[in-house]
Amino acid sequence: MCDTCGCGGNQQHHDHGADEAAHRRAHELGLPHAHHHHDAPAVDPAVAVILKENDRLAERNRGFFLAKKLLVLNLMSAPGAGKTALLEATFRAPHKTFRSAVITGDLQTDNDAQRLRAAGGPAIQITTGTACHLDAHMLQHALAQLDLDALDVLFIENVGNLVCPTLFDLGEDARVALWSVTEGDDKPLKYPQIFQSAALTVISKSDLAAVTEFPRDAALAHLRQVAPQTEVLELSAQTGAGLDAWLGWVGARLAAKRARPLH
Repeated sequence: MCDTCGCGGNQQHHDHGADEAAHRRAHELGLPHAHHHHDAPAVDPAVAVILKENDRLAERNRGFFLAKKLLVLNLMSAPGAGKTALLEATFRAPHKTFRSAVITGDLQTDNDAQRLRAAGGPAIQITTGTACHLDAHMLQHALAQLDLDALDVLFIENVGNLVCPTLFDLGEDARVALWSVTEGDDKPLKYPQIFQSAALTVISKSDLAAVTEFPRDAALAHLRQVAPQTEVLELSAQTGAGLDAWLGWVGARLAAKRARPLH
């Protein structure tokens, strides 16, 4: 699937040094993690090198964003959870108080960027080919295509994937995980890392909750079990329910970023 993050192909060896590097990096990122077991996939030491270089570039991005007082939010989810629809609704909101743009990633096509431009927002497409995530280097190249001084908020719409994007720091201020009611109630139990790394979890397509018989109480209990720290927002991009709360959350994060000292 993806060679750069180690999810493609079977590893034929086991490197305990790479395990230690991955273990340390999980601590550095603040991600809860499991200790290695004898039947777990081996860690490719080349992946640790890739992640280390990515982290270096991500820190450069982070400093650049801080100097510009630009809020950067990394949206992650499974394919079809509603990232693009949420961003379309954000662009179209008449009472939005911040200027924004999107950098969006997909393996193929620029369909999402076209939709977002039609909604009235600047949108840059990154086509990743076989990579199942965006990385800090890709983001650096895309930034050159935007007038960042004309923006308050930069949204990154990551490749639809519940695993690989969590490994790659982009220099963002916060991660937002989207989880659609059409996906059932156990996504946090199956894919805990994405929710554990998210400052906000958006339960999307809430207008379909009754139709899909979404077990809300069980879903929230599962989320709290693995990620008690994440804020939760229930939202429908189609009806607009919850959109004001979303805009308020972004606005509050922007105000906090602007209040931060440069050093």
